[in-house]
Amino acid sequence: MLARMRIRPARSGDAATLALIFHSAVHGIARGDYSADQVRAWSPAPMPTATKEDRLGDGRQVFVAVDARDTPRAFIELEADGHIDCFYCHPDVAGTGVGAALYAWLEAAARQAGIARLYVEASDPARRFFAKQGFSVLHRREFARRGVMLHNHAMEKRLA
Repeated sequence: MLARMRIRPARSGDAATLALIFHSAVHGIARGDYSADQVRAWSPAPMPTATKEDRLGDGRQVFVAVDARDTPRAFIELEADGHIDCFYCHPDVAGTGVGAALYAWLEAAARQAGIARLYVEASDPARRFFAKQGFSVLHRREFARRGVMLHNHAMEKRLA
């Protein structure tokens, strides 16, 4: 799978597919660590395309792993201060190395931009992934979304 993927910056036309990747990842990957109620509260439906388009144009760098037909299969977002806001792989490519390649691309871009620290609020499956990339857990975060309690993990990695 990885051999057929390439990484590129996201484009406006990717918005609907990225929204579906997010929703599919929450329901297909995170459901192993979160209850059905938590998964539904996290992503009750795919994000509206216009909302995702707005995020693509707000100054963050968004990188996508695309297949041979240039269809996004995974994405990661880097904000100027080093915050990784979203990182999602379609369940069909999870565990194939696509996520690790996408993260490596982001880290190289962060280093080139002179970002000294990357940080993320990671779900349980993402916590395991980011720990393998050298991130440390700072603390567990508890919060409510749509009236349901969820948790994630504040993590960071020093680059400089």
